[in-house]
Amino acid sequence: MYKLYTRPGSGGFVVEAALAMAGASFEQIDVPKKDAPDPVFLAISPLNQVPVLTLPNGHSLTESAAICILLAELHPQAGLAPEPGSCARADFLRWMAFMSSVLYPAILRLYYAHRYTADAGNLQAVKQAAIAEMDRGFAIIDKALAGRDWLAGDTLSLADIYLVMLVAWHPDIQRARAEWPNVERLWRGLRENALMRKLNASHEMWPEN
Repeated sequence: MYKLYTRPGSGGFVVEAALAMAGASFEQIDVPKKDAPDPVFLAISPLNQVPVLTLPNGHSLTESAAICILLAELHPQAGLAPEPGSCARADFLRWMAFMSSVLYPAILRLYYAHRYTADAGNLQAVKQAAIAEMDRGFAIIDKALAGRDWLAGDTLSLADIYLVMLVAWHPDIQRARAEWPNVERLWRGLRENALMRKLNASHEMWPEN
């Protein structure tokens, strides 16, 4: 059985979605935020971050994008990603890498600005630059979604769920919906998805309207 270390409102959202879509049994372990890191948890998550997925063989994996890609490989019948070797699979890998290397770090710089400067008086500048980087990344994805229903291939994949998780963290949700209509179109559809609604009830990623 898998073990998922997570907490509400975290990147564990997309991993929970992946496990549910795969029909995989897992034990969920909520990891509270602590001032003093837990040495046992640090052994599997050196940055003291969630999510962490421990595989049935005992091997633990950090980084939500990597976890999603691995689960897609381990559960090919679940359709978590396009078929290996296809152009759609190449798009899936591209966008997962793009979102995890461009958007996710910008989000972290926004909400944990103190980690990214040694000047305590410079936090607002760090946050402003982070939002600008987020906006640039979402605009690129919005352009890529023009005339398409999904980021990779012709059906829903974990890349789409990863995207809506990230855009839900934008500090100005109403502006995000207005400025990136293709992202909003995809997101609007997933807001009505039964699994997304269930996960949103526990994670409170976006308002139910």
